[in-house]
Amino acid sequence: MTSPAPRPRIDTSQAHPARVYDWLLGGKDNYPVDEAVGAKLPPQARDAARQNREFMRRAVAWLAGQGVDQFLDIGTGIPTSPNLHQIVQRVVPAAKVVYTDNDPIVLRHAEALLVSSPEGATDYIMGDVRDPAAILEHARTVLDFERPIALSLIALMHFISDEQDPYAIVSTLVSALPSGSHLVLSHASSDLFPELSDQVTAEYAKGGIKLGFRSREGVARFLDGLDPVEPGLVTATEWFRDGAAPASEDCGIYAVVARVR
Repeated sequence: MTSPAPRPRIDTSQAHPARVYDWLLGGKDNYPVDEAVGAKLPPQARDAARQNREFMRRAVAWLAGQGVDQFLDIGTGIPTSPNLHQIVQRVVPAAKVVYTDNDPIVLRHAEALLVSSPEGATDYIMGDVRDPAAILEHARTVLDFERPIALSLIALMHFISDEQDPYAIVSTLVSALPSGSHLVLSHASSDLFPELSDQVTAEYAKGGIKLGFRSREGVARFLDGLDPVEPGLVTATEWFRDGAAPASEDCGIYAVVARVR
């Protein structure tokens, strides 16, 4: 009988983006080292985390309303209700969702992420976006890559530096998707509020987390070969399709939904 693989150890001596984000959202699944980073960030960082989360909810609900019933969410983060599968399965009960994150604490919470509707399915893989081939290999065991898939990269790629070739990573993931699929992307800006961006980058760096905030032009490069849907590449608070527009407020996060040709 084969022994189960040991669970990855949670490193409580090093801040982790998923746990800092959890702290910013008011969650409890973080450690003093994560709070130490979050507490030194400007107040706008909490607003940005909320705005980013609200964009995700609007975007995936809209896609589900368009009939998209398969989602690959990379950089899932610690569960925060409603989670992506809860949003889309309200619209399409048979939707399938694959979650991916590289923080062991998210693995500990995977059971919450795996509570699917009876008609649908959810799955979780401990993986890193810097190894897209491994993520795709697992996702193919759950999702049908002959039909449209929504790839969700929410507030993730600004944790991938230029030296790690983020554009090649996204290209690899998008290239695996069939025509009619969508990329859902949000990304912190370096040019909307430069002084705040510099402050956030510096505080994360003190916690051992390197950030690669990008300009609008830099974010737009992720969309090469894709067709952004209206309203295009805008701030997270400006992106909406159905219902009333979100409240008008300052936002340093770019957001977009783009269609795969």
